[in-house]
Amino acid sequence: MSKPPTPVDELLRLETLRNLKILDTDPEERFDRVTLLAKRIFRVPIALVSLVDADRQWFKSRQGLDATETPRDISFCGHAILDDAVLVVNDAHQDERFCDNPLVTDDPNIRFYAGYPLSAPDGRKVGTLCIIDRKPRELEPEDLGMLDELGRMVEEEFVVEEMMRDDAVTGLSNRNGFALIAQHLLAMCKRSNSPASLVLFRFANQAIIDASMGREESDRAVIELTQLLMASFRDSDIVGRISADTFAVLLADSEMADVAKVRKRLMQRVEDRNSSSPSGYEIELDSHAIAYQSDRHGDVETLMQDAEEYLARRGAVDLADDADHVVHAKSA
Repeated sequence: MSKPPTPVDELLRLETLRNLKILDTDPEERFDRVTLLAKRIFRVPIALVSLVDADRQWFKSRQGLDATETPRDISFCGHAILDDAVLVVNDAHQDERFCDNPLVTDDPNIRFYAGYPLSAPDGRKVGTLCIIDRKPRELEPEDLGMLDELGRMVEEEFVVEEMMRDDAVTGLSNRNGFALIAQHLLAMCKRSNSPASLVLFRFANQAIIDASMGREESDRAVIELTQLLMASFRDSDIVGRISADTFAVLLADSEMADVAKVRKRLMQRVEDRNSSSPSGYEIELDSHAIAYQSDRHGDVETLMQDAEEYLARRGAVDLADDADHVVHAKSA
């Protein structure tokens, strides 16, 4: 077994890692979303966001693995951070660096590994986004491209707070943060010729609640709506608050028929809330979904503008309409 060499900038690298203030923090949806996507796209049993500390690799996000950390001296990721390119190990049994590694000979029985080296905002390598299989595999060039896009999504999350890309009320990405992350997802879908869909939700009476009941109550309603959104969509979907009254959700690998089902589920939750809430007001929610077309939508802003223009043109529509609807259920 070959222990990972120490990077030449190790002391500065460790300082950068600690300055991210991510080590030993709780799981977060923004990182779990990427590992869930990686696990589904590559059809692997394990996907991780691994941070390489002084003597351990610690998993900020993990899918398919119970361990929260493993020793650095047996890590694959310790090797991956030494280079700018993705480290691919097609069959660990045939690689002298890893053939007798306990992570190969024992649980989790790694045979295939691919790790994208994650850079902090200052460029230093702090860990990897990696996918793992228990059988030998090979990656095609387009697969490497998709792993690159997913890795860059993680890197964007490293700078979310630094660049003020979060909405202060909900904790969701704001318009800039949403566009930045969603752009990588669209690039990945284009590369793999996979469908993607965008749904905009307009909180139609948010301004009325704000004016009549105050900002505190308005923020409470926005948070309540955020919770309904998060409960209705997949963890791998990207959700953002792109303006005071508008939320956006980007769904990868989803046809419009799939989107219609989840929208109905959300609308039912809104109706249930409106019929039981003692708040004294209802949540009125207008929505529109649009399919990503690579030849029409050069970037995520173009996609959002298409959907926003439609919402601006149309008024309230009947709830029975499968494509677009607004909920006006009365509170109890």
